[in-house]
Amino acid sequence: MIHETAVISPGATLGNNVTVGPFAIIGDEVVIGDNCRIESHVVIKGPTRIGQGNHFYQFCSIGEDCQDKKYAGERTELLIGNNNVFREGVTVHRGTVQDESVTRIGSDNLFMVNAHIAHDCVLGSNIIIANNVMLAGHVEVGDYAIFGGATAVHQFCKIGAHSFMGGGAIILRDVPPFVMVSGTKHIPQGINSEGLRRRGYSKETVMAIKRGYKAIYRENNTLDEAIKKLTEMADEHPEIGMVITFLAASERGIIR
Repeated sequence: MIHETAVISPGATLGNNVTVGPFAIIGDEVVIGDNCRIESHVVIKGPTRIGQGNHFYQFCSIGEDCQDKKYAGERTELLIGNNNVFREGVTVHRGTVQDESVTRIGSDNLFMVNAHIAHDCVLGSNIIIANNVMLAGHVEVGDYAIFGGATAVHQFCKIGAHSFMGGGAIILRDVPPFVMVSGTKHIPQGINSEGLRRRGYSKETVMAIKRGYKAIYRENNTLDEAIKKLTEMADEHPEIGMVITFLAASERGIIR
């Protein structure tokens, strides 16, 4: 159902069974997949491509121009997967030509009230982002990461899969996979063992990840020394290989 007060551009494409609420605005070059629900006062600008089964609550702003002062109206886009939930007031901006011109969001993510996803962010799937979280430009987030309310992430940071950011955390460096972070000084607080348990990881795997964490954070190793120890564990526990890959790709340096 499309409400009579909604404004939909002739240049937009809507799939089957899409609901559009009162006073919503859908612009040119917006493609919305089947079974999406657009509540009242949502604004979606293009070029934006949205998959199936997404739900946008009232006052979301999706696909708007970025807030980078270098942006000069170049053609950039936003890509969104399937079955995401965007709660009230969420903002997501398109990319910039200084990066790959695309902001990407995977599937099955939850974005709570007033979350902000800036230009050129790349997000995986099954992520939870709580109220008032702010991701600056060019941030990368792995699958199953969780952000507590009011977390702020510096531009170009990488957030590893299955990591957990406590409410109010200030993230200035990369967060490795599985690691928990809290506080304004982004202090590591162990691994996200509860999250791993909920996702079916065995006790043996969790213990291996804990040993990897200790090698990085508790044994006074240099990062090279820690990677050497992790490499010795990786054949038996592939999850440790994920950590090694992340450390090797880190450009800002990891939290320590």
